[in-house]
Parts: sequence; C-alpha cells; structure tokens
Amino acid sequence: MSLQPVACDRHHYRQRASNSLEVVLTPIRKGLRAIWRNRTGVVGSAILAGMIAGAVLAPWIAPEDPAAIELSSRLRPPAWSPGGTTDHLLGTDHLGRDVLSRTLFGARVSLLVGVATTILAASLGTFLGMVSGYFRGRADIIMRLADVQQAYPFIALAITLVAVVGPGLKTVTLVLGIGGWVLFARVVQGQVLSLRERDYIEAARVVGANDMRIMFRHILPNIASPLIVLASFAFALMIVTEASLSFLGFGVQPPQSTWGLMLSEARDYMQVAWWLPTFPGLAIVITVLGANLLGDWVRDVLDPRLRRV
Repeated sequence: MSLQPVACDRHHYRQRASNSLEVVLTPIRKGLRAIWRNRTGVVGSAILAGMIAGAVLAPWIAPEDPAAIELSSRLRPPAWSPGGTTDHLLGTDHLGRDVLSRTLFGARVSLLVGVATTILAASLGTFLGMVSGYFRGRADIIMRLADVQQAYPFIALAITLVAVVGPGLKTVTLVLGIGGWVLFARVVQGQVLSLRERDYIEAARVVGANDMRIMFRHILPNIASPLIVLASFAFALMIVTEASLSFLGFGVQPPQSTWGLMLSEARDYMQVAWWLPTFPGLAIVITVLGANLLGDWVRDVLDPRLRRV
C-alpha cells in the first residue's frame, strides 16, 4: 500500500515531463512542416545555410591562401576550360590569386557586414521608432530626422560618411548600421501607434506599469513578426550596399577579400577573363536571392492573412 503513492507520483512526473516536452516540440514540428510545405523557404534556407557554412569553413576548405600572389599562374581559367587546372577550380585573377579561395573568404566579410549592420540598424531603428510612436508630441522630431535622411539617397549618404571617416570594415559596418535605422523606425512607429491604445496596454497602465516596461514587455513582443521579416530583407540590402561601396573603393580595402572588391578589381579584365567578375557576382546574387526567399517564407508564416492552408 505504501508503494502506490510513489508509483502515482512517478506517473504524474512522467506525464508532466512528457507534456512539457510536447510544448517545446510542437512549435518546432509546425515550423518544420511549414518550411517543407513552402518550397521557397526550403530553397532560401538551404542557400543561406550553404553560404554560412562556406564562410565559416573557409580556412579549412579553401584550396589556397586568398592573399597569396603567384604571377606565374595569373589569369588561369577555371578547371573545366581549356588551359585550366584542378589546382585552381575557379581560375586565378590578375595576380595569380585563387578565385575560389577569395570567394569563400569574401563570404566571411560580406555576411559579417550584413548580419552586423542589420542588427545595429534594427536595434537603433526599433528603439527610436518605439519612442516616437509611444510618446508622440516632441518625440515626433525623430521622424522628422528620418524624413531629412530619406531625402538623401542611402548609398550617397554612405559614400559621404565613409569618405569623411575613412574606408575600412569597421567604418562600413557602423555607417550602414546607423544609416539603415530609418526603415525600421518607420515600420515600428506605425505598429506602436496602432497598439498603444489597445485594451491590454491600458490595463498595464492601470496596474502601474511604467512606460519602459509597457514598451519592451507588452508592445515589443507584438511587433516582433514584422521586424523579423523586415530584417531578412534588410540583410540582403546591406550585402548589396557593402558590395557597392567596396566596388567604388569606399568599402573594405585590400588585402582583405570581399565580393565587391573582387568585382572592382575585375573591371579591367572582363574581356579576357570572364570568370573574375562572374563568380563573386553570382555569390552576391545567390545570397540575396536566398535572403529574399527566406524573407518571403517568414512573412507567409508570421502573417496569418498570407498563411497558406
């Protein structure tokens, strides 16, 4: 008789553990099923996963040092073309540097800049947009500053700031991150304006919650979905903008490898070495395509009005 309560307690504990595990696994299963139903999500995820894997593993899978100069092997075509060699699968550039190695190491810089600038722009834009939408009044000056910045083309603003401060990886990251806050701020402000008068916000005020707690505890979680979608598209935009700055000579400087810099160095050899602009250009196109496909899938999943039955 004394063992029965113990058995019941064990059964109850196992049942609670099973329920807790089910609570954790159910959203994961739903997410995986949603990905599988939406082929664009699968393709976008696979593309970005492959790019990230190549960037992370570049020191181990790159066949050569990306900065190693070998003039005796300059302008070698890819391995499948006449005159190519398996030592350089994607050929070499005008200094004999391996194009495959430079493309892999360029992915590290481009993806790092894309992620860092998106996080910085999203953090700054979300905070300023929430302040402007929640407090209104004098806080609307934030949106007036956004209007002034939007009157100046983003790429032109980035070139101006980089030219003043000086080119480099850190400079480009800060300039793009700070300059990209406007898009996030506008979206967040619109969302906050529609949420600040909801009943649950009024209830939080009644029970004594301060403004910061209301903004970050009650409003921010409810605007996370559009922010995630916006961040996926902003990531693609930041990669293209960084490549543009590097192409124009205002971005990452040699000897670092980046896709935009590789395109810039290939300008004088496009007619005699088609592979020099082709592979970094394809890397940019494929990465941006993957980010946009993933963003479309995230939008479909998080927006109930667009969710497929």
